[in-house]
Amino acid sequence: MTPFRSFLAAISLAVLATPISAQTPMSASEFEAYVTGRTLTFGFEGRAYGIEEFRPGRRTTWAFMDEECREGRWFDREEQICFVYDDAPDIEHCWVFWRGERGLSARFVGDGNGTELYEVQRSTRPLLCPGPEVGV
Repeated sequence: MTPFRSFLAAISLAVLATPISAQTPMSASEFEAYVTGRTLTFGFEGRAYGIEEFRPGRRTTWAFMDEECREGRWFDREEQICFVYDDAPDIEHCWVFWRGERGLSARFVGDGNGTELYEVQRSTRPLLCPGPEVGV
């Protein structure tokens, strides 16, 4: 095999070995511009996972599907977007976000399982959060 063909073969293998999700991470300013004033629903493995409202000042409200809302904030650390919620201020949830053809995708940092979420729906409506003991 010629050196040129070896080079092409190596490049082909590298491209095939690169996961589709290996996209360019969004910067904090790109992320902020995309999410502020919106409520995003995220999916995981074909199912609804959770919903988050993004407000000015990097404030958020998050809820897993059919669970209570949690108030929090986000901040950037290098290529990561990290979330801290008021009910557990010492726990950081850091993700790498990128834009795909269908919206945002995110990979959890530090998760050996490679949890990857994707945007299912985007809205400008606020997240409705019933209280913990609403009902009869």
